[in-house]
Amino acid sequence: MSISPSSPPKTLTLIRMPLTRSSPRFLSGASKSQINPEMECKDETQRSKRIKQSSRIKEEILTSEISDQKFNCLPDIEEFAYVKKSSTGEIKTENSTSQSIHSERLIKSKGKIWPPEKWEEILEGIRKMRSLENAPVDTKGCEKAGSLLPPKERRFAVLISSMLSSQTKDEVTHGAVERLAMNGLLDPEAIVRTDERIIRELIKPVGFYPKKASFIKTAAQTCVEKYGGDIPSNLSDLLSLKGVGPKMAHLVMNIAWNNVSGICVDTHVHRISNRLGWVFKSGTTQKTSNPEETRVALEAWLPKDEWSPINPLLVGFGQTVCTARFPKCGLCSINTICPSAFKESSSSPKPKLLKPPKK
Repeated sequence: MSISPSSPPKTLTLIRMPLTRSSPRFLSGASKSQINPEMECKDETQRSKRIKQSSRIKEEILTSEISDQKFNCLPDIEEFAYVKKSSTGEIKTENSTSQSIHSERLIKSKGKIWPPEKWEEILEGIRKMRSLENAPVDTKGCEKAGSLLPPKERRFAVLISSMLSSQTKDEVTHGAVERLAMNGLLDPEAIVRTDERIIRELIKPVGFYPKKASFIKTAAQTCVEKYGGDIPSNLSDLLSLKGVGPKMAHLVMNIAWNNVSGICVDTHVHRISNRLGWVFKSGTTQKTSNPEETRVALEAWLPKDEWSPINPLLVGFGQTVCTARFPKCGLCSINTICPSAFKESSSSPKPKLLKPPKK
C-alpha cells in the first residue's frame, strides 16, 4: 500500500496531563511547588474536617451509654467511677487502658447520677443466689425481733435489737434479744426499773455490751417519758437517742413504722457496694470510706423501690458468698461481671504447712 504524495503528513500533539498524587513525578519526590497549591489547600481543608468530625463522633460515643458494648476483659472497679468533664467539654482521661475504658462510662453528667453498668443484671444474679434464704439474717435479723408481739411492743423490740446489732453478728444479737424477752425486758418500763448490771449480763457477749446496756436503759427512759412507752416515729428523733446511728434509724423506720426513709447500710452493704463499683466519694473516683458515705452514694442512683430489700439481700449475700475475708468468688454466679471477682484474697484460706518435728 502506497501513500499519496498529495496527502499532507499528520503530526502528533503531546498533551500534558495534570499532576496527581499517583503520578510518577509525585511519587518520585516532587516538591510542593510542583503540586497544584489550590488542590493541596482543598485536601488539607477536607482532612481537617474529617479529623474534627471524627473527634466529635468519639466524644459522642464516650458520653453515651455503653451497655451494649462487650469487652474482651473484665473491667477494673475503678472503671465504674465518676468522670468529670472539663470546662471545654473534653473528658479527662489518662493513658492507661483501664482509665480509657472507664472514660466510656460517665456515671455523673450534667448534675444527674447515672446507675452503674449492668447493676440490674448483678442484682438479679444476687437475688437468685439468695433465693434459698439460708443466711443468718433470714432467720435472726433485726426484723425478726418481737415478731409475735403487738405492734407497739414489737416496735420497741426492733429498736432494742437494732441497737444491739452494731458490730455484732446476727446470731449473737438474736440470742441477746431472746434472753431479754425471757426476762420480760422487751418493755421500756421494765427496763427502766431494772438494774443496768442485769441488762449488761443478759446482753453479753454483744459488741461493746457495757455501753449498749447504758444506751438501752437511757433509750427506754426516753420512750417512757416522751413517747408514752412507744418509740420515736421520725428519723431525727430516733437519731437523738444515744447509741442510735443512721443505719439503725433507717432500719427501725423501715421495719417498725413501714416508712422507707433511706437505705440501711451496714458493714456488708458497705463492703459489697464498693466491690461492685456502685459507690464512690462525691466528686472523686475513690471508694467510700464509711457506711454513711455509701448510703448517700447508693441513694443517688438506686431506685427507691430497691431501698428496702437491698439491705437483707446484700447482708445475706455477704454472710454466705461475698464474705469479708476469703470471698467465695468461685461459687458466685456473677463472677464474670463483677469488677472485683478473684481480685482480692483467695477464695479459701491457705492450708497450714506442717512443721517438721524437732530433732
